[in-house]
Amino acid sequence: MLPQPLPTDVFADLLVAVLSGHRPVHSMLRHTRGRAYDELAWLAERGPLRTRGTRPVVRDIGWCEPRPGAIEAFARIGAGDRLRAMAFRLELGQDLRWRCTAVELGGPRPPRHDSD
Repeated sequence: MLPQPLPTDVFADLLVAVLSGHRPVHSMLRHTRGRAYDELAWLAERGPLRTRGTRPVVRDIGWCEPRPGAIEAFARIGAGDRLRAMAFRLELGQDLRWRCTAVELGGPRPPRHDSD
């Protein structure tokens, strides 16, 4: 039996696909919770990982588990000769499915509202 990929690996690939324009943002609706979808949509609008030619790939992933059912991860993303950093948080739902609850990519951040 093949080992199952870690949730950090799966989500890093999904997030890179969206931020590079290879997957639509709405494909992440069932994989996000809270502000994460809005953060992802805001980032994707700006196309931060879109490149000509070379498709961005996840080079390395690191993570920690601050509490059971929560993972804070970072990924190094290679796109041609550029290297970018991405951070994201995953939380395990009551249905035992992992969902992204936050995502950040180096550069400008989405505006925060008073209700956040």
